[in-house]
Amino acid sequence: MDITTQKPAAPPTPGPSAPADQRAARGATRPGDRIFLGLSRGSGIFVLVLMAAIAAFLTYRASIAISDNEANFFTAFEWNPSGIPPEFGIAVLAFGTIVSSIIAMVIAVPISVGIALFITHYAPRRLGGVIAYVIDLLAAVPSIVYGLWGALVLVPHMDGLYGWLDDYLGWTGFFEWNGGAPRSLFTVGILLALMILPIITNVSREVFRQVPRMHEEAALALGATRWEVIRMSVLPFGRSGVISASMLGLGRALGETMAVAMVLSPSFDISASLLDPGGGTFAQNIASKFNEATEMGRDALIASGLVLFVITLVVNGAARLIIARRKEYSGANA
Repeated sequence: MDITTQKPAAPPTPGPSAPADQRAARGATRPGDRIFLGLSRGSGIFVLVLMAAIAAFLTYRASIAISDNEANFFTAFEWNPSGIPPEFGIAVLAFGTIVSSIIAMVIAVPISVGIALFITHYAPRRLGGVIAYVIDLLAAVPSIVYGLWGALVLVPHMDGLYGWLDDYLGWTGFFEWNGGAPRSLFTVGILLALMILPIITNVSREVFRQVPRMHEEAALALGATRWEVIRMSVLPFGRSGVISASMLGLGRALGETMAVAMVLSPSFDISASLLDPGGGTFAQNIASKFNEATEMGRDALIASGLVLFVITLVVNGAARLIIARRKEYSGANA
């Protein structure tokens, strides 16, 4: 009796892949899946609506103040919205916010990346855990405590650094010190660097821990040194994560309020030297003047807040573009 051997049927050829949201919608057949899909989609829409509502409110109140302003809002070096006529501008605030944030980033980013690399690739496990724990504690310190420390400890001990910068870099004009109180944008930048360092360090540390072990072992097998492994495998893999961490830190530096208000000696003047006292930031100006401001003064402060809102959006948009251009180095595509 002949036995005919039948070949198993070939699996059906999959058709063209549908978009991810369509596949998710078709797969959400159970009640729990449909509820989760609706909540996720609703949360995303809610965030967009909330951002649009904030932008509309700020724009409306800012338009009221700017329409009555007799000075150039972008270039004026004074802040007197309660005057007759009202005159105010954001030139000093924009300069102080951007300069202090740049100083903080220049100081904090290299140190944070170095600490993250040391914890993940150089330090023994026990020592790395202790350092990571201390960094986590720094992230939990309130802003007011940083402000008190900056006003009572940092400012009185900045004379030596200011004198050294004046002796060796004073010829540039940016670090010329005339002996005034060290309540300047440079001191604010140092304080902000200490405040954003834990954020950048923690995120960078987690990104570096996600580097595939095979990448590092392959580089070591080819004879690479530990630094070459970090330069060729770890840093390219974590570049987008470090950029994201830096943007998180920059966001806090741009919007920091109480610590800056307690350290900076505000004045509506722009000095070429970063060591001269004076200057101001958007957040510090809003915090110090909001309680005593009139209705026009509050609208003027809201107008300055709108500018800070736009700056934050531009910074985050630029970060997204940088990450998108280097997506081949991201962990998701490694």
